[in-house]
Amino acid sequence: MRVLCFSGLTSVLVGASPAETDPVPPPAAVSDGQIGASFQDRRLEFIDRYVARTEADNPEWGSLPFVAVNMAQGTNLDWARHRLRELTKAPTGAMFWMYPMVLVMKAGAPHLDADDWAVIREAWRTYFPYRGDTENHWVMYYASIYLAAETWPDLGPEGWYNGKSSAENRAEAKDYILDWIRITTTYGRGEYDSPNYIDPYVSALTLLTAWCQDPELQRQAEMMLEYELLDFAVENLGGIYGGAHSRIYPKHAMQPALGASTSLAWLLWGQGELQLNGSALIVALSGWSPPAILQRIATDRDDAYVHRELKRTRWRMRHAGPDAIDVEDHSTVPVYKYSYVTPDYLLGSSQGGLLQPIQQQSWSMIWHEAKPLGISNTFFALHPHYSAEEGTMYFGADADTVVDLIARSKVDYNSPDKLMSGSPYEQIFQDHGAVIGLYDIEPGTSFQHLNTFFSRDLQSVTEDESGWIFAIGGPTYIAYRPFVAGEWRPSDWTGLLAGGAGAWISSNHDEWGAGHKIYVSENPKNGYVAQIASAADFPSFAAFQAAVRALPLQFGLEPTPTVRFTTLDGTVMKATYGERPTVNGNALDYEHWPLFDGPFARAARGSNELLMRHDQESRHLDFKATQVTTRISPSSR
Repeated sequence: MRVLCFSGLTSVLVGASPAETDPVPPPAAVSDGQIGASFQDRRLEFIDRYVARTEADNPEWGSLPFVAVNMAQGTNLDWARHRLRELTKAPTGAMFWMYPMVLVMKAGAPHLDADDWAVIREAWRTYFPYRGDTENHWVMYYASIYLAAETWPDLGPEGWYNGKSSAENRAEAKDYILDWIRITTTYGRGEYDSPNYIDPYVSALTLLTAWCQDPELQRQAEMMLEYELLDFAVENLGGIYGGAHSRIYPKHAMQPALGASTSLAWLLWGQGELQLNGSALIVALSGWSPPAILQRIATDRDDAYVHRELKRTRWRMRHAGPDAIDVEDHSTVPVYKYSYVTPDYLLGSSQGGLLQPIQQQSWSMIWHEAKPLGISNTFFALHPHYSAEEGTMYFGADADTVVDLIARSKVDYNSPDKLMSGSPYEQIFQDHGAVIGLYDIEPGTSFQHLNTFFSRDLQSVTEDESGWIFAIGGPTYIAYRPFVAGEWRPSDWTGLLAGGAGAWISSNHDEWGAGHKIYVSENPKNGYVAQIASAADFPSFAAFQAAVRALPLQFGLEPTPTVRFTTLDGTVMKATYGERPTVNGNALDYEHWPLFDGPFARAARGSNELLMRHDQESRHLDFKATQVTTRISPSSR
């Protein structure tokens, strides 16, 4: 047995029974009014923090969100007017310029004078923003142009960069947004559950919720904003977005609290720590208040629960594959998500495969931290994969250039030490606190190894003679069994990110990316089992290790990987690569996988509806009828 010490972590934590005390009565339920008042306090604090952060004595500093908040508050107006003009001389950023400019126009309207409006109007006439190539780009673009066109409702084609009248721009934008909402509530989101890309969706939907004058579009956007935040709330633990993600950057994979979602969690339901963030600022300035049920769902972790979701891949342009379905002349593949949420940890997964280009995280585990900033409270594994086939599946470039084009912006895409990736040679499945990965990598594939992330904040990382690797993450115990023994390497062993590649992608790398270890297993036929448990469920770390060693586990690699594992709760998980996994002898029923299914959310695929539930309260979103119904009834939990 070897005990590995990462970054000065040496002690073994032992679970202990709490001292016997008199029973403590449960806390009184927090009322809707109290939840709303606390949100308003945080909203004002957030705005004040933004204003205080403004460098009003520096005419070269400051982006449009800072202009917006100062215009809204009537502070630093000379600086704000100067920056507004500087940022409209030669605009860049396409939709990333459009939506904060709309925030300036709407939230800052009380302090915009005629000259300010003239500067803004000319920018919308002459600057031609790119519509983008991802789902979040299109939503931001159309929300922004809709609200801009409402600001000047009667302009003809000569008043706009694209040669369309205000009425034409509004009609096109409304049609796109309503269609996007319908597809999302029918088949699931394509760019799903991203801790960072929640930011543009919340931004666009909040702008429409607060300032759209069209009653139908405004109401649909507000309902969709609730839908988006519910999607986060059910996979939230202490303010961190857990589980499987369509898109995640290195810094958010290694230190989850850096994601935009964590800033939103502080503002919306008081978890984690205050961090400045653009989408949270838009919420704070909008005047919109979230329904109290969202906070109750996001913060109620008294009981562990299973939550399932149905999402989809991005539209596949080529190489759609045999599992593809057709959605209005677009090819996509369903994504089956499963999360186990406990007071101490959240383990969540998808079925694996090429579900998203570039930045996919097929599964992850996070453990609870009351103040997670600066802590890498996560554990995950992956096959680092890149290929021209993947690139051309989701992008319009040709096979000869697509990898290079991707790597120009996502610099670690073709790096062997990357920590986010989908793989066509991957199969994942999960039951409660156990997850299994199987891999059968074709000869000639660029990378033939698996990367497993061991955070610098794990304690007592132990390589056991049984082949299991044990560790402690906060209030959780982790057991990991690679099918093929590997070696330890530092994270970013190529030095790519530490060397500053990718600008923002690698910024402040030493703070979030240094000191971690990667367990690298080099074999094309491979796999692993991970078993997670709460430390409170065992008298000691040693007792947990003994229990895991005793679990029945059989696996083989030839002719293709196969595994049979009995989990700590007695569940038998069995799979062979390329075949449908079974749990206690029952094959996973992907055909009837719901859009949402858990104690807090229900939605059938194809329904265009969502039912939120918490104790006696339910909130039903009916997108077909553009109607929200709230009821109080006997608890069904």
